[in-house]
Amino acid sequence: MKKIVLLAVFLSISLFAEFKTVDADEFAKLQAKGYPVIDIRTPGEWKQTGIIKGAHKMMFFTPSGQPDLAGWFFALGHLVQNKKEPILIYCAHANRSKALGDGLSKMGFEHVYELKGGIENGWIKAGRKTVKE
Repeated sequence: MKKIVLLAVFLSISLFAEFKTVDADEFAKLQAKGYPVIDIRTPGEWKQTGIIKGAHKMMFFTPSGQPDLAGWFFALGHLVQNKKEPILIYCAHANRSKALGDGLSKMGFEHVYELKGGIENGWIKAGRKTVKE
């Protein structure tokens, strides 16, 4: 009986969770709605290409490639108040953001969007500007 209840809970979370890959135009439209944009790259990457204007810099992986789960989720908790709020994430080429977005969706975050191709192949190649700080 416990297994059936757990399966039902898991399926109900999965049914309402949405993880989508969207192109630069759709990403910009979602950002214009006021949804938070999170850049999960490293400081060196931010410096190299700049960031999407208004993005929150929240490095997910350390420079050695290990995830900083505690630090990242602590920062996310200050930005997103509940799992129903939409979140937009991106990295350099969409490899890290795809993995993170899938994980967030499985954790019950209901509306997670990641930038197709990342900032380099999705945003910049689409002719969109970045800002350097």
